[in-house]
Amino acid sequence: MSEVILSKWHQEMDIFRKIKPCLIMEGNILDSYMYPLEGSLPQGSIVRLTDYLHYYFKDIGYENIVMYDGIRGFYNKCEDGYIQKFADLVNVSIAGNRSIIAEFRGKGTGSAALMVETALIQNESPTVVIMDFASRYICDPSHLTQPEIDGFTILMQASLDAQEVKTENGILKNLVILLVNKLNDVPAWYYLDNPNVKAILLKTPSKEERIQMVKGVNFKAFFTNKIYQEDYPYYENHPDELEKIQDRFIGLTEGFTFTELNGLRRLCKNQGIRINDLCSIIDLYKFGIKENPWNKLNPDDFKDAYADFEKRVKGQPNALTQTLDVIKRAMTGMADISASTHGKPKGVLFFAGPTGTGKTETAKTIAEKLFGDESACIRFDMSEFGQSHSDQRLLGAPPGYVGYEAGGQLTNAVKNNPFSILLFDEIEKAHPSILDKFLQILEDGRMTDGKGETVYFSETVIIFTSNLGIYERGQNGERIQMVSSDMSYDEVKKTVRQGIDNYFKLQLGRPEILNRIGENIVVFDFIRPEIAEKILKAQLDKIVVNLHTNKKVELTITNRAFNVLKNKALNNLENGGRGIGNIVESCFVNPLSRYMFDNKLLNNCQITIEDIQAESMPYSIIAT
Repeated sequence: MSEVILSKWHQEMDIFRKIKPCLIMEGNILDSYMYPLEGSLPQGSIVRLTDYLHYYFKDIGYENIVMYDGIRGFYNKCEDGYIQKFADLVNVSIAGNRSIIAEFRGKGTGSAALMVETALIQNESPTVVIMDFASRYICDPSHLTQPEIDGFTILMQASLDAQEVKTENGILKNLVILLVNKLNDVPAWYYLDNPNVKAILLKTPSKEERIQMVKGVNFKAFFTNKIYQEDYPYYENHPDELEKIQDRFIGLTEGFTFTELNGLRRLCKNQGIRINDLCSIIDLYKFGIKENPWNKLNPDDFKDAYADFEKRVKGQPNALTQTLDVIKRAMTGMADISASTHGKPKGVLFFAGPTGTGKTETAKTIAEKLFGDESACIRFDMSEFGQSHSDQRLLGAPPGYVGYEAGGQLTNAVKNNPFSILLFDEIEKAHPSILDKFLQILEDGRMTDGKGETVYFSETVIIFTSNLGIYERGQNGERIQMVSSDMSYDEVKKTVRQGIDNYFKLQLGRPEILNRIGENIVVFDFIRPEIAEKILKAQLDKIVVNLHTNKKVELTITNRAFNVLKNKALNNLENGGRGIGNIVESCFVNPLSRYMFDNKLLNNCQITIEDIQAESMPYSIIAT
């Protein structure tokens, strides 16, 4: 490999092994790692962390290298001879399975902690003891038994008295390395204010490390020999195309462990993936599919998208244009290209404006247009998640808490249908702790649920709806309407945007949420009188068609009857299209149903609505 990339934790280990006798490695300790150096292990080999450490310390001159855990005792499965040398060093016998059985707890004969101390305080042979699964040595760091206290006290004494050994490679310090899931898995008094201890955090592979794996010696191993020999000559002559494929793969695997990256490599080879289809293996790994529905979308089907949307959502030209721009950007992949990180949701929209203006209907229309089914729009009423613990209902309870195995409503929905529209109604009513979670989803496109499973949001479109900016609370708690249908759309838009800004920046103090949404705030206009008439006519036409189709009833509505409904609708525009629907139901559908039932006109008939009596309750119709 032309350039050696050392992870941050490796660089820290290089520095602090020379001055600290105890290193505590926490975090991504269960992962496998790509060995970056030339030495006893072939460069680029992917091995477990304990093996990585063995070959690292061997190559810099350590003579005694052993691992320890509470089940196997002391052992070294990398190479023969090491366990015998350690046994001689601490003057014990090797068990038949080539290990030294020892209990960590306590201070009596056979104590593992005492053997570690013996190894660290001698100055004849440079020694490293790697204590694996150290998080499992004790039950509860805050309530230790006396034998557990004794074990860690001995380790502390060993680190205080650890010796250095002069070798041909220079002076090497005897070391004990604890591998823990998190630092507080060991007693706090062991590492706090202890100048002999250094904690090192192991994270998932950085971009540079992923580059090293994908663009280095391991790239060939992603493909069968036959495919590689057939495909690679083309990319030798077109290196820019290969680099684009590799860079996209590197971007899409952000947050993946080395174990997962190696799994992708094996899966790619097993599935016979071609070089130009390298990135498709990520969808197979994440979602269990080869063909991504987003890639199947035909741009020709969206030539008349605006007209299709306008049939269902009337009077919102600005909102529909802005919405379709975001959807088209997602379809062309421009959202991914312009993002700072890959794997973000396909699109993010924030629908604001008066009630009943088509926000939810637009979200459903997007789902039907993209995925062929309105049910792909998954709705969450955020007024149900206003309590501090509500994030557990939505995303799943932490491990160990009641119900954690059930997962969360959102994470379960996305796992079951990763290609969907996620609609979060009235987002301002959610508890702020949930908004914190949305920050991660919008930025990283993934979330770990209570069961420890990663849920990917990279193939979803996330839509928030809100009535922010429509009303404000007065000094006495009364609702003050800030916008009205008398205002122009530009005035409505400006006022609503200001209300949204004030809420997130001043009331919540979370401007970063708005930063994640960006300029994708879509303000819907009031239903204007000319649009109200179109909505009313569309709803009545739908009733006429359905009666003819389902009941063979020929329904005719005179202009006089229609004008009664129109006048009612125009006097109720504050509730938008939903208010028009309520008027149609109460003033037309209900009395028509009563008339048909009372006159036994249930099918195969003709009815003409001459007039509607809408001044008194119950409403009634005059029909022939």
